Amino acid sequence: MGNPIHPGEILLEEYLKPLGVSQNRLARSLRITPKTISEIVLGKRGISPEMSIRFGKFFGQSPRFWLNLQTEYDFRCALRQQKRLTADVRVLKDLMAA
Repeated sequence: MGNPIHPGEILLEEYLKPLGVSQNRLARSLRITPKTISEIVLGKRGISPEMSIRFGKFFGQSPRFWLNLQTEYDFRCALRQQKRLTADVRVLKDLMAA
């Protein structure tokens, strides 16, 4: 499994660049700071439910699209840590047999 793709990379590569929309223009349109957009694009900040609503409105899409991108990214990151996360988890069937 490769590295998960952060939604900020999708925002930049599949939306902003092809549409010719700068990060500053997007930030102004959404009434947020350019730093917020920069952090999303750089993968330093996730897309919150509130931000997904703003992106949905701006791009004319369902807000759920952006939220789902973030959820999928978060899940893939967690899967990469699955062994560590489940190392001490006791399985129900083993508890029932005890």
